[in-house]
Amino acid sequence: MAGQLGTVASAKAGLRCEILSARDALPAATRAAASRKITQQILALDAWKNARVVMAYLTFGSEFITDELIENAAASGKQLALPRVDRATRALVVHAVADTLNDVQAGVWGIREPRPDRPTIALDHVDFVLVPGVAFTPRGERMGYGGGYYDRLLSRFAQRPPLVAAAYALQIREQLPLSENDRAVDLVITEDAAYCGC
Repeated sequence: MAGQLGTVASAKAGLRCEILSARDALPAATRAAASRKITQQILALDAWKNARVVMAYLTFGSEFITDELIENAAASGKQLALPRVDRATRALVVHAVADTLNDVQAGVWGIREPRPDRPTIALDHVDFVLVPGVAFTPRGERMGYGGGYYDRLLSRFAQRPPLVAAAYALQIREQLPLSENDRAVDLVITEDAAYCGC
C-alpha cells in the first residue's frame, strides 16, 4: 500500500510540474482572453446567479484570473468569502472580505489571502465554491497543488454547495493519478468547453 501511495504521489508530482510549466508558458494576453471567456460562462450559471455567499480565491501566478468574477460578486450584492491558510492546523479558514485591496495580505507562499482579523464565515452559509486546481478530468476529478487543503475543506461541508472549477483547456486530462482523499468538483469550465462531473 505504501508503495502504491508513493507511486501515485510521484506521478502527481511529475504531472503537476508538466501542467504548471505549460500554464506558466501561456502568454499573459492568452490567459486574460481565456479567463474572460470562462468568467462569462460562470456568470451565466444559475448556481452563481442564485448564490448569496460565494467562496472564491485571489489569482496566484498563472491561474485563471478571478478579478472580474470577484468584481461581479460585489456589484451584484453577494458576500465574498476567501480562504486563509492556517498553518497550525493545516486547514483553510473561510473569511468574509469586502475589499480585496484592504482586507487581504500576502500569506503562505505569497498567495493573497484574508487578514486573520476579518470575520469568519461558517461553511453552511456558503452557496457556491470556485475551486482551484492544477488538472481536471472531463468527469470533474481534480488534482490540486499537493497540500490537500481544498480536499480537507470540501470534506467538511455538511451539505455540499455547487463546486465549480475554472481551468484553461491545457489543464484537462482524460486520466489523472488520484488517491482516495481527492475530491471531485461538479463542473469544470474552460475557455472552450464545460465538463459536468455529475
